[in-house]
Amino acid sequence: MNGSTARADVVIVGAGVVGAATAYFAAAAGLSTIVVERGSIASGTSSRCEGNILVSDKEVGPELELSLYSQRVWREDLAEHAALWEFESKGGLVVAGSTASMSGLVDLVAHQRELGIRAEIIDDYAGLRELEPYINPALAGGAFYPDDAQVQPLLATHHLLRLAREHGAQLHTGTTVHGIRTSGGRAVGVDTSIGHISAGAIVNCAGPWSGEIAALAGVHLPVLPRRGFVLVTEPVPVTVHHKVYAAEYVGDVASSDAGLQVSPVVEGTPSGTILLGASRERVGFDSSFSAEAVARIAKSGLGLFPALRDVGVQRAYSGFRPYCPDHLPAIGEDGRLPGLWHAAGHEGAGVGLSVGTGKLLAQALRAETTDLDLAPFRPDRLEGLVAA
Repeated sequence: MNGSTARADVVIVGAGVVGAATAYFAAAAGLSTIVVERGSIASGTSSRCEGNILVSDKEVGPELELSLYSQRVWREDLAEHAALWEFESKGGLVVAGSTASMSGLVDLVAHQRELGIRAEIIDDYAGLRELEPYINPALAGGAFYPDDAQVQPLLATHHLLRLAREHGAQLHTGTTVHGIRTSGGRAVGVDTSIGHISAGAIVNCAGPWSGEIAALAGVHLPVLPRRGFVLVTEPVPVTVHHKVYAAEYVGDVASSDAGLQVSPVVEGTPSGTILLGASRERVGFDSSFSAEAVARIAKSGLGLFPALRDVGVQRAYSGFRPYCPDHLPAIGEDGRLPGLWHAAGHEGAGVGLSVGTGKLLAQALRAETTDLDLAPFRPDRLEGLVAA
């Protein structure tokens, strides 16, 4: 379509996992769908994350409800495709290093159980060791979440887009969006490096760059990058069976602090390597290596698994999580400019929440009643908000 004009019901900007999921559900619902991506498939955040599908790290509220909904979509709507993206229901173990931290974890679990989340309090080392033989004996206790899961995010993104194309969707990579056209107070299309695409709906799925896409339409969307590092060890005989992280991680996820925060997250992979995280800091799109972040991640990981002390780190990588100042993603049509939709700001939960987001958006795009109320996620709530 180079230099020409195309038409679609839906144009999706961004071919990460959220854009891929939205494309799949939109196309499967019968909407003509075009996806445009300035790089390659999953070239942004989706290729630089761990693929978490968690309920354990969500505080009670709209995001937890979206997480529970997305779990059902992964496990039920998409069950037949689970092997394609290596869906693994490995379970999550949240551990507490002190009596005070354990008390807070117990309270969180009590609230989560009220919403139907399965969680088991483990109040002694014997219980922790039964799940993780190499866990630090100095830990006070923890909570086990059997429904925490993981996928391979690159595979999930690629296969969701392939499935979308099987339903008629088109994909254009290497395609830059440089303008959003409006008419009669509505967004009606996008100007791209390969031509104009007119559409009934434009869905902004550009991850950490979603604010830039919104700005093309004169809309304020305060989605900012939050950098995080992950360490990958050499293959080792020490086995970590679940995703294991400190209870403080939940607080860091909910924090608005711009400075460097590190809370230990450790998990094994089928290849025998161990992944260690997690750091968070707002440094813009600075992708440079941070010796401080990496050193603190390594040290905090040893606090959970001292047996890793002599294990070599094979590599480290970083990515940008799309952060919203109120810690809720923007999902739905923008009341300030009808025709412009957003699915952005999921921060570190984008993989897990992607399929729920995509299914709900497909329902809303067809003017159907959505399975989950999208009002808490409405994009125009962010008008005037800036990062604290």
